[in-house]
Amino acid sequence: MRNLKRVLLGVFMLLLVLAILAFVLENQQSVSLLFLGWAGPELPVSLIVVLALLIGMIFGPLLGLFLGRSSRAARKRLV
Repeated sequence: MRNLKRVLLGVFMLLLVLAILAFVLENQQSVSLLFLGWAGPELPVSLIVVLALLIGMIFGPLLGLFLGRSSRAARKRLV
């Protein structure tokens, strides 16, 4: 059973990597983002999307930890 889980995880990871590779290869057009009058450098669409994904994967759990701690502290004050 343990080996089956490892094999399934390996297959899932391989499919995920292949999907990301296909996305990157299909989205090579360069774009420049404009935000509040600031224009960024021209980068491929895939790079911008992957960077946004990585930033979200980093800040999402950190935000969850921060909000979880503050709610635990609030619960302790109520008890």
